[in-house]
Amino acid sequence: MSELKYWLWLSALSGVRPRIKTLLLNRYGGPREVYFAQRGEYMTLVGVEESECRALEDKRLDAAMRIIDLCGEKGVTAITMQDAAYPRRLANIFDPPAVIYVRGRLPAVDEEAAVAIVGTRKATPYGIKMATRIGYEITKCGGLVVSGLTAGIDAAGARGALLAGGSCIGVLGSAIDSDYGGSLARDAEAAGAVISEYPPGARGHASNFRARNRVTAGLSVAVVVVEAPDKSGAILFADEAVEQGKEIFAVPSNADSTTGAGSNTLLKEGAAPVTGGWDVLGEFEDRFPGRLRNPGLEKTRMPKDQEAAVAPDGPAMSEESQTETGKGFLKLREPAEKKTIDKENDVSYIGLKKQMEGLTQAQLQIISVMNGSDMHVDDIIELTGLPAAAVLADLTMLQITGFITQGSGKRFTLNIKRK
Repeated sequence: MSELKYWLWLSALSGVRPRIKTLLLNRYGGPREVYFAQRGEYMTLVGVEESECRALEDKRLDAAMRIIDLCGEKGVTAITMQDAAYPRRLANIFDPPAVIYVRGRLPAVDEEAAVAIVGTRKATPYGIKMATRIGYEITKCGGLVVSGLTAGIDAAGARGALLAGGSCIGVLGSAIDSDYGGSLARDAEAAGAVISEYPPGARGHASNFRARNRVTAGLSVAVVVVEAPDKSGAILFADEAVEQGKEIFAVPSNADSTTGAGSNTLLKEGAAPVTGGWDVLGEFEDRFPGRLRNPGLEKTRMPKDQEAAVAPDGPAMSEESQTETGKGFLKLREPAEKKTIDKENDVSYIGLKKQMEGLTQAQLQIISVMNGSDMHVDDIIELTGLPAAAVLADLTMLQITGFITQGSGKRFTLNIKRK
């Protein structure tokens, strides 16, 4: 405890930047030595601002001792950078927190293929579905999901991991004893851990949530941006992750989507496209031998009843905003009292409204020109008259939703029967 109080003293100095704390630890060798540095010595260090020097001159340990008491009362573990449990992956970033506070049991992060799932708070039902599915599949394939537990995409990714029966790490931008994340945070704590660089009782600041990005990315080997508008917090997160050298993946959104405009831009800039958990973890199979597995789509895909039970955080599509079929477009079979299947592999008929729900005008146009099976993508582009990039993006979306399947040689087949 004698050494811990100095770690907590340094960590709790809100007026000193994390990278300056790291600089001081590297310069002096430990928090005790930083604490007992002679008055005025901090001013000689390059990069330390005058206000930070004044904060460092405050040698009171009252706050540190109060944190120790609160951690004991609330069942919180304080892990310092010198502790074996502190993830080396996090310690290696530019400005790691000197101390992290943990509720639950922190996994051996350095041994895990940890993946951060991020995106917009104002997620669409599609975004919620994909984030939940990817979180589920990453867990089923042996990975570990890291989440900021923010409403929308982040929370959906965490829920997917928990539904798969795995653990999850929630990263808070508030005090470790705050109720941020509600029941989801408590579930994450029970199955894995919730962590924060802010001690029990710490006051919240808006800047804390931006600072949280570096910790969430620092724990991870990769980031999946599921649905993010331009200039959003998720895009800032991706920028932080790029600076840390992490791998960036993104889920394609409709070409005209505003909520997915930023994630689509990431794809244009070189992020790897993903539609499932193994698309991410497959890139790390050699790095984590024996830990990751691809049991196949049927065994990793979330059961339909579980997927349906996940309530979307995003706004549901209104009746007025749903795309209607236009003149000359595909006419789908209306619901029948009894559904029949001509062949074993045929897709069962579903209602017109259900089939068309959520499709854009461009996607309807693509479907309308697909008169046969194994149509080459160039023929689809030519017949629709749409830009190639838009057609490719919409074909991906139509595959995800099950309207079409892709064969070899960029050929596509429609899964819906015409009248």
